[in-house]
Amino acid sequence: MSTGAQAAPGALHELLRRAATAHPARLAVVDGPREYSYAELDDRSDRLAALLERTGVGPGDRVGLHLDKSFEAIVGIYGALKAGACYVPLDPQAPESRLRVIAEDCGITVLLTGPRRVGGAGLTGLPRLKAVIDLTVDEVRDGTSAGPVTERPAGTAGPEDLAYILCTSGSTGRPKGVTLTHGNALAFVDWAVTAFGLTPEDRLSGHAPLHFDLSVFDVFGAAAGAATLVLVDSRAAVFPVELTDFIRRNRLTVWYSVPSALTLLLRQGGLTEGCFPDLRLVLFAGEVFPSPVLREVMGLLPGARFVNLYGPTETNVCTWYEVTEPPASDGSLPIGRAIEGVETAAVTDTGCVAGPGEVGELLVSGPTVMRGYWGDPQRTDEVLVPAPEGFIRPLAYRTGDLVRVGTDGNLTFLGRRDHQVKTRGYRVELGEVEAALNAQPAVAECAVIAVPDELVTHRLVACVVPAGEVKAARLARDSRNRLPRYMVPDRFEFFDELPRTSTDKTDRRALAEEVARRRSAAGI
Repeated sequence: MSTGAQAAPGALHELLRRAATAHPARLAVVDGPREYSYAELDDRSDRLAALLERTGVGPGDRVGLHLDKSFEAIVGIYGALKAGACYVPLDPQAPESRLRVIAEDCGITVLLTGPRRVGGAGLTGLPRLKAVIDLTVDEVRDGTSAGPVTERPAGTAGPEDLAYILCTSGSTGRPKGVTLTHGNALAFVDWAVTAFGLTPEDRLSGHAPLHFDLSVFDVFGAAAGAATLVLVDSRAAVFPVELTDFIRRNRLTVWYSVPSALTLLLRQGGLTEGCFPDLRLVLFAGEVFPSPVLREVMGLLPGARFVNLYGPTETNVCTWYEVTEPPASDGSLPIGRAIEGVETAAVTDTGCVAGPGEVGELLVSGPTVMRGYWGDPQRTDEVLVPAPEGFIRPLAYRTGDLVRVGTDGNLTFLGRRDHQVKTRGYRVELGEVEAALNAQPAVAECAVIAVPDELVTHRLVACVVPAGEVKAARLARDSRNRLPRYMVPDRFEFFDELPRTSTDKTDRRALAEEVARRRSAAGI
């Protein structure tokens, strides 16, 4: 990256400005057959920012992003940031009811969308919504054109200003809005560019959806390195064989995804030795990567560097572990040590910092840690707690993850304190899935358990006491109307009553054992 003597950026969109100034003709985004330079991306987002400002968007406003992953979506992100606003990516596949809850809670004032999505999410009647902008034509639906831009957008933002809100699964049945500042994201992106040596010669995969925190590296890491972001099209993302061809054909040098995507490439995508000659870096995060599978993948990609990244949405990436050799054993892969500028500690049930060999809940402190949960100071106070003695910053984030401290200082993830699990790379609160099921008239009582699975980390099994005669297909259909696809249970098991503990709580261990017995009997 050629930046001369320029000062370090204080806002994410300054990464784009610098790349466009130093490398205007270089490819910024590849979206199928369409290719756009950094100069084009900078200009298009400038025009959108000016339009947003004329629409009344100002510093701190929330701009919703509801369209398929595309060049227009990247324009939407940078346009919102240049206007001084905060972007809120909405999952295009999520049910309308969930999207409306998120949009209302975040107080979205402008919705950025495309022709396939305009009016399709039931969001046009939001109380604070000022305008809906179709990004494919840069036009407000009342006919106001974006028009030419004669000067840079006036919106300003600094490290402490909000950049985006990512909504994750919430135990109360309502999504949690994780608020991240420009400074939070830049602390991670700046580290990543240096640690992985991103340059204008790199071609990064845009595999993660924009409402998933892995996309932060894809979008802003590419700009920071003046590299090319190659958006993985929806068909390739679904069919492993096509994804293998996509990686090879687009000469990707950097791949970042959840481990299950790599597992699918190995098991169903025809991955063979030497099939990705340009791939130099494989990053994975979001779930546990089974060591036997990783060993096979590394054997087929001997020229690539493999790195395990860890971090809840609330912290960006906070630890990393480079896998220099294929794992010799089938044990858990470490999540490693804190990235530069971040401090971590495992705290035991007694409140002491865990030493080598001991287990504790992971606390994270540093510039990557979120500001808090949008509109929920009580929940924020519950997880942003006083940092352990000796930490530089006063607060630390309680991850709820249990880790073991290694004798070499590396951390190993053991599991969750609560009932939050990972599936398909997403962190899911089982309570939110249960809340959606319990809202169905056909369900008298339910509990959801997670069954370990090599491909997707966990599969969700809903254990249901029906209120009457009901079939699993109906419950699945109704669940899809209330939950994102990755949160819909993979299987429904019916019970006359759920097992209880001595304190009259649902006995989840007994439930898991019964589900395992049934699966075994069914040959699953």
